[in-house]
Parts: sequence; C-alpha cells; structure tokens
Amino acid sequence: MKERDGAVSNWSAVPPPLFRRVVLVLIDALRQDFVFGPKGKQFMPYATQVIEKGTSYSFVAEAKPPTVTMPRIKALMTGSIPGFIDVVVNLNSPALLDDNLIWQAKTAGKRIIFYGDDTWVKLFPKHFVEYDGTTSFFVSDFTEVDDNVTRHLDRVLKREDWDLLILHYLGLDHIGHVTGPNSPLVGPKLREMDNILKKIHISLLSKEGEASLPSLLVVCGDHGMSETGSHGGSSEGEVHTPLLFISSAFEKRSGPLTQPELVQQTDLASTLAVGLGLPISRNSVGTLILPVVGGKTMREQLRFLHLNGFQLSRLLEENTPAYEKDPGYEQFKIAEKSHGNWIKLYLEGNNSEILMNLGKKVLKQYLEALKTLSASLSKQVAQYDMYSMMVGTVIVMEVLVLLLLSVPKALSSRAEFEVPLSPSLFSLLFYLMCLVLCAVHVIVCTSAESLCYFCSMSWLTALGVMMLISALMCGILSAIGKILENSRLPVKNPVASSSSWSEVDVLMLAGTIGHVLSLGASSFIEEEHQTWYFLINTLCLALCQELCRNHFLLTECDPQHGISLKQNFDGIGEASDCKSIDVPASGNSKLDKVASSAEFIKGSDKWISLASPWIILICCRLLRSLNQTGVQWAHRPDFGHWLTSSEHKSELSFLAAVSLVMIFFLVQRRCSLVSKIAMALGLLGVYSYRAAIGNVVFPWQHDSKDISKGITEARFVYVFVLGIVFTGTKDLLKSQVISADSSVKSTGLWEVYSGLVLLAALLFRPHNLPVLVFCLLIQTMMTKYIWRPLKCDAAQITIMHYWFGQAFFYFQGNSNGIATVDVSAGFVGLESYVEIPAIFLTAFATYAGPLLWAIHLLCYLSSEVSRNAAAVGHGCFCYALMRSIPVAVYILLVTGLRYHLFIWSVFSPKLLYEGVHVFITAAICLFFTAMDQNHSQKVQD
Repeated sequence: MKERDGAVSNWSAVPPPLFRRVVLVLIDALRQDFVFGPKGKQFMPYATQVIEKGTSYSFVAEAKPPTVTMPRIKALMTGSIPGFIDVVVNLNSPALLDDNLIWQAKTAGKRIIFYGDDTWVKLFPKHFVEYDGTTSFFVSDFTEVDDNVTRHLDRVLKREDWDLLILHYLGLDHIGHVTGPNSPLVGPKLREMDNILKKIHISLLSKEGEASLPSLLVVCGDHGMSETGSHGGSSEGEVHTPLLFISSAFEKRSGPLTQPELVQQTDLASTLAVGLGLPISRNSVGTLILPVVGGKTMREQLRFLHLNGFQLSRLLEENTPAYEKDPGYEQFKIAEKSHGNWIKLYLEGNNSEILMNLGKKVLKQYLEALKTLSASLSKQVAQYDMYSMMVGTVIVMEVLVLLLLSVPKALSSRAEFEVPLSPSLFSLLFYLMCLVLCAVHVIVCTSAESLCYFCSMSWLTALGVMMLISALMCGILSAIGKILENSRLPVKNPVASSSSWSEVDVLMLAGTIGHVLSLGASSFIEEEHQTWYFLINTLCLALCQELCRNHFLLTECDPQHGISLKQNFDGIGEASDCKSIDVPASGNSKLDKVASSAEFIKGSDKWISLASPWIILICCRLLRSLNQTGVQWAHRPDFGHWLTSSEHKSELSFLAAVSLVMIFFLVQRRCSLVSKIAMALGLLGVYSYRAAIGNVVFPWQHDSKDISKGITEARFVYVFVLGIVFTGTKDLLKSQVISADSSVKSTGLWEVYSGLVLLAALLFRPHNLPVLVFCLLIQTMMTKYIWRPLKCDAAQITIMHYWFGQAFFYFQGNSNGIATVDVSAGFVGLESYVEIPAIFLTAFATYAGPLLWAIHLLCYLSSEVSRNAAAVGHGCFCYALMRSIPVAVYILLVTGLRYHLFIWSVFSPKLLYEGVHVFITAAICLFFTAMDQNHSQKVQD
C-alpha cells in the first residue's frame, strides 16, 4: 500500500484481523443493571470480576426502538437502523438481503457456527457451517431453550474448525415476559449465564498460547426489559443494554472502576468488522469503538478510523443531495487533511513528541467527525416510499368520505348502506380514471431511482389497486350527485323537527373531534389514556345531569311520560332483555297489582339510576389505580405492582377468587343451565391454572413449590370456552336459519359473549381480573339504569360503548408502546410455539376491552325488542365510522410528521396499534352484519 504526496490509506484495502476467533454471546433482554447493578454483583460474580479487574472493556449500548429481537439483530449485524415494520416482520423473519457482517465473514471464508434463536437462521440462511435453532416465541420455556444452546458448548470449544461462534440465549427474555424483571427466577438465570461466560472465557484463554492472535469474547443484549418484563418501547430499561469486550489483547484494568461509557448498538458491526479484518457493512451508521483497537499503534488506529469515516461519508453522499454542506462531512475532510500531514511526518521518520501530539489531534478530529456523521445519517437514512404511502392514504380517505356521505341513509329507519360501485364499473369516468392512474404509476416508477412497493407486486395486483381507487372515486361522485339531486326535491311532509341536540350529543361530538386532533401531538399519544379517562368521566357527569332532568324536571302527571317510564322499567329482571310484556287494557285487580308493582319498581330504581353514574365514576377511579400506563408515570408503583409482589400472594389469591365469583354472577343471568355449569367449572379452572403456574395459591396450599406450566388446567378451560361459544353459535344459527325468534338469538349472542369473557379471564393476569369485573358491572348498570330510562338511540349507545372500550384498553395496563403487549398470553395452554393460536390469543388479550364492549353492544341492540329493527345496522355503521375517522386522520398526520423526532418511538408504535385495531373492527362489523341479516331481509320485504 502506497502513502505519498499527502494521500491517505487506500480505503479499499482491508486491514488484517486483530483477533483470531470471536465468540458473540447474546443474552436476550439482558438489561444494563443485570450486569452493572446490584443483581450483577450478586448473581454474576465472574463477569463482575472481569469487568472490575480483568482485561476487558465495558460499555452501555443504546438500542433504538423498536426494541424487539429481529430488528435488533439486524442493527447488530448491519450497523443500520431498521424500520418499524420489522415489528410485524419479526413474527416470520425473511432473509436479510442488506450488506451485513455475517455475509462479509462468509465471503471472506470465515467459518461461522450458530446456536440459539432461530431468527438468525431465517435472517442468514446458508451462512452457517453448523447451527441449531430454537423458537424464540414460546415464552413459557425458561430452561430447555437455553439448554439446547449450552449442550453444544463443550464439544465446540474443543474444536479448531470455526472462526466466529454466535450463541443467542432466550431464557432471561422468557422469564421477563411471564414473571417480570424482579422475579425470583431472574437470579438463577443470571448465575447460569455467568457460569457459561466463565466456561467460554477460560477455554479461549487456554488455547491462546498456540495461536499468533488473541481471541475475543463479546457479551451483549439485543434489548433490555421494561419494569413489567416486556420490551418494544423506548424506556431506559428497554434501550440500555450491557456490551462487554473481553480479550487478552487488552490491558489489565487498573484504578477505580468508572461508569461504563454510552455507545450505540449499531457501533458493534463496525467494531467487529475491523476486529475480524472485514469490510464495514455498506449501510452501517455505526462508529468504531476506539478502546477495542486502543492497544494498536497510532498509525493503525488512524487507519481504522479513516476506513470508518470513508464508509460513513460515502453513505451520506448516497442519501443526501447537499452532503458537502453537512457538518460531519466537512469535519471528516478536515481530519483527512490532518491525517495526510501526519503521514508525511511519519514517513520522514519523525518520532518526536510533535508527531504524537498531532496524532492525538487527528484522532480527536476523526472521532468528532464520525460522531457527527453517524448522528446525521441516523436521522436521514430512513427513506420513505412516498408514492406507495400516498396511494394507501388516498384509499383510506376515499373510504372515510364514502362513510361520511352515507350517514343520512345509514342512520335512517331503513339503515341502508350501499356503495354504488356496480354502476361505476360500467361508466366512462371509471375507465378514464384507470387509464390516468396507470399512466401516473408508470411515469412515477420509471422516473424514480428506487422501486416503490407496488413495483415489487405483480402487475395484476397493482392494476387491481388502481381499479379500486377509481371505483371508490366514482362511488363518491355518484353519492354526491344523489345528495344534490335529493336536496332539490320538495319535502312531502314538512314537519318541524323535534330532535334537538342534548348536552350528551354535544359532548360526544366535541370529544370525538378533540381526540382526533390530539393525535397530532406526541405527548397526547404517549398519555392517550388520560384523554379517554377524561372523556368517560365527563360522559358520566353529563349522563347524571340527563338522569336528573328525566326524573325530576319532567312533569309526573304527564300520562305519556308515565307510560314511557313504565315501559323503560318494565321487565327489569330475568325476562327484561329478550321478552316484551303485554298488559291487558281491562281494569281489574290483576292490572292494579301490576300497576302498583310498576310504581314500586319505578320508585326504587329511580334512585339506583341516579346513583349509577357516580358508582361508575368510582369504579373508573379504582381501575386507574390498578395499572399505571403511558410514559411519564409508568415507572410509579401502582396497586398492580403491590399485588404481584411475592409478599402479597395471599391478597392476590383472595382478590382473584372474589373476582372470578363476581364474574360468574354478572354473566350467568342470561345463560342456559348448561352454559351456567360450564361457566362455573371454567372459572374454577382459571383459578386452578393460575395456582398451577404459581401466581396464586389455594387456601390449603402453604407454599408454591409444585409449579408447572399449567397446560392441563388451561386446556380444561379451553374446552368450556369452546363449549359455551359452540352452544351460543348453535342458537344463532337456529335463529337465522330455522326461526326468527329474537329470544333465541339474544340468548345465543349472550352465550358467545360469556364464552369470550371466560377466555379473557383465563388470559388476563390475576391482578387484572378486577378490570373484567368492573367491565361487566358497568355494562350491567348502564343497560338497566341509564340507557333505558334515557331512551338513548343506537348511535349514542354505540359511541358510549366505543369510548368505554377504548378506556378499558388502557385500564388493562396497555399503552401505545409495544412493551405493554403481554406476549405470555399467547402461550397459555400451549406446549410449543404454534403461530396462529399464539397470534390470536395475544391479540385477544390485548384488545379484550374494546372487543367485549363491542360484542356487548351487539347483545344489547339485538335484545331490545322495543327498538327500531334497524338498530343493529345503525350500531354497526356508527362503530365503523368511529374507528375510521381517527385512523384516516392519523395516517395523514403520520405522513406529515414522518421526519418528527419521535416518529419511531411514539408515532410508529401507535400506527401499528391502530392497524391491528382496524382489522379487529372489520371482523366485528362483519359479525354485526351477519347478525343483522334478518332485519335487512324484513326491510327489503
């Protein structure tokens, strides 16, 4: 290699390796304080000794959100920052096509062995000479998943036929998901990891005398762990992980132990590439961790830093048009010139202090330039496919506009919602729009430098998308035309409208608009639960005012009012929800008894009705204390933390038992006898399952040593869940196909609902069972004592259900961060990872609040025989509209805020939650439509 005339090192020449062998031990969910904190000193004595007195360098590596495994492996091996869509792809990882360390090592002839999480095998197929993958998703497995890795160690460490050994341990992550970071199981697992590190380190040291180059042991975590044991968000516990470099090439530590320096997780790829003598990955935004090469000469250190700087500056050139004005690029060019001057002095044989001082100055310049370049690239490297984003946004907005234009007809007595697509498909405008859109697609995709998402799809699919946009646009224009045509027609019966907006209506409109507007602020998204808590509390106060007006301000002598009150409270009891009572017109003693009984019911229920909003407010206040959520106050202790601590297991057991009994009494009232028995046995099985896995204890149990996975108990509950749902489905089919008996349909719907309640009871953590109890209690009170006396219409009741469903989503402890997703719920009763059931159970447990409120809405609207036959149709339409408005507006906001500082930590996770919620809402609306089939047939007839 030539260095003359001030020229610097040739960037294309790969330097020789610094280490003969590298062992990378990745401990999933290894939090910083598990190594550097009190737990590290207690449970990882060998690692602590090496950190404090051995030949090692320790750092705190900061991971960028999303803090889930697959994106973190990408970041570790490519040095790049993955996109948030990788959270979804994490379920089934495709092969990694970007330039990465594993591919570079394989190309250079390095022999790589891997044991652990099979995500690596999916990302890097055919890269390992030997591998053994274990599934990372079966979180109930704490031991076998790690034993499958460790069993290979003794054999592999004795061999000489490998250059890079990667071990990915999953047990700690699984323990966190199921029992949390403060679990008594964490300590033994850390001790197990410490013994493994000791074994590997001693084995590497024993063979170093035979080799010319030393070996390197790297210990790291892919992400950390939140206070609840999950991960995916951006809290300090999730993003800060330990990073240890252990090698005899380093100087032995002397002096007091200092706080570990903070580095980026993406820095590991560049550092390992230099250590193994490989080119730095093309898209890496990481910088070289200098202490790892600090033992080399000044000339070698400068060369390594220049290689890193050249790679970063080239990446900047590819991604930024005005790259020459970037501060990092300017600093790098200055450092390059200084480097050239230093080389001149070096080649002249100058070994004076001036050369050393100049070298330190150049080193400092390079480090500052690398830091600035990396920070600039981390912000700019995210490329957005604007064309595909706009296509998706247009479709979403077209659907929303169609829904809004359909409001008058959809909420009419006929509940008609027809999208006029069939006439549009045969119109000239449709074909012209298709041609224009296809022409735009060809122009955009041929002129753009990179392919859009639609170019990766087949032409048939892309054409289908264009046709959908055209058809929706034609439908919108047709709907607008019909509205204008109807507005010109004279009104046949001009009657003054008696429907005026109440305070509740104004509140619902203002609350919906206010919530939608709040989605443009990151703080409101982080603390969205506060918005919903405020809205339902205000709603309760508004309902209280309406009830007072209904009971006290209306004239008692008004006969029409008396009849309506009697009808409202008639039949509150066993037959209230599915039967109408016909009172004969003759005035006899029986009628007098019925009348006096009705007066008694009216008198006693009036006060319960007035107290209901206040009772609901108290319930909501208690639920807020159960689970702290959001970001700002999530770290504060709550009642849930107190209950789940090991000292209060008896209190938790008592609360769980009482909650399960209350669930039975609140649900069984409208079930058949068989379903009541199944519900009782199922709830007993729920408690048995929690006792089996050690969450709660039976009164006769003095300790919880006999802890199992509870598979038998959970499957016992599943049998009853399926049985109850099957019984309800049978009744629904009977009412739809054989007879149109509303009572059969009502019973069937309630049994499906009760089966889902039993499933939620099984999947909820024991401390969250009161959430389910209060959910059922509030639904019961609002049904009997608020909606009926106030004679609320279907639209109002739907909006109330939607609001309470959203509030209960947060009462469960959920947030807009991925870390609050309870992954362990997806593996209740499973012996191994099965993708479809695991996804379904996790999604159901996460969205149990909105789901149960939506199904209860259907039960209520279907059982009210006095209602308009179109009530279910109205409810379905309002529910779809309530979900569509925030989603459509939020997509526009996210597109506009795509360069926002918190786009990856706040806005993107919320978009994922919204996307999943839309799919669930679509399924709910389909169920509504299926149940409304009889009504639609009657309307048509």
